[in-house]
Amino acid sequence: MPNSPEYSVVSYGKDLSDAYLGAVQAAVSGLGARILELENAAGNGYTVSKLYVEYDGGLSRLRRTVAAASAAVPAKPGGEHSAVVPPSLLVQARKLLVLDVDSTLIRQEVIELLAAHAGREAEVAAVTEAAMRGELDFAASLHARVKTLAGLPASVIDEVGARIELSDGAELLVKEFLAAGHGVAVVSGGFSQVLDPLADRLQLTFRRANLLEIEDGVLTGAVSGEVVDRAVKARSLAEWARELEVAPEHTVAVGDGANDLDMLAAAALGVAFNAKPAVQAAADAVLNLPALDVVQHFVKL
Repeated sequence: MPNSPEYSVVSYGKDLSDAYLGAVQAAVSGLGARILELENAAGNGYTVSKLYVEYDGGLSRLRRTVAAASAAVPAKPGGEHSAVVPPSLLVQARKLLVLDVDSTLIRQEVIELLAAHAGREAEVAAVTEAAMRGELDFAASLHARVKTLAGLPASVIDEVGARIELSDGAELLVKEFLAAGHGVAVVSGGFSQVLDPLADRLQLTFRRANLLEIEDGVLTGAVSGEVVDRAVKARSLAEWARELEVAPEHTVAVGDGANDLDMLAAAALGVAFNAKPAVQAAADAVLNLPALDVVQHFVKL
């Protein structure tokens, strides 16, 4: 198949087994795909195997076949997964990576850290979980959660910012993309006052989040301007891609909650990172390892 598209079947896990890799490779070969190259890599606590193949039967069929082969192998601790990367992300072209922030770029949910200062953490966490599962309208849930912060001194923002921890591999992932000349953006249902210092430190290309309203040094319990919901996240990806002159087929999005679904669908590759079940079911790739830098192996940098 000299003119067939080239795909990458990327397998990853804490410790990939020969049985798993053999099953995936056999499934790919069984479709009539021509194997071009096998490339192995290792990171901090994970291993990766990339199988480059030529195949003219289409992305959907290849993904279904790989998913079925993956599911047929007994699960190991830490899990083993495979992602099928489309040809558009394997070419030398400028790309855009867009990341969710809370529980993706960072380990925490910022609003829960803020709510702890008001003694409302458990209440807010329950609403956050429901919103991430898609059971509540995000904008309405955000307004309800932010209302619990009314009366807190604005100084709590700096206190919370000092407690933020990046997800494992997050800084490495950002550095690798930026060093290769690509764009890296974050879009968050959280808050600009917490995100901006972090975005500056990481030298991110773009950032967008909600703005907490502050009057006389006190949080009012409201947000200013448009709420960053799932539609705004998807729109941000498209806007930033146009600004960088990056084609939609050269974009990657990563998130964990229902608020990220539109953004994941809009990208050439949508990655569910330790995500809710509904998000994993909808995403192109599932990453259930605490290692965000695995995402770098999904594209040609």
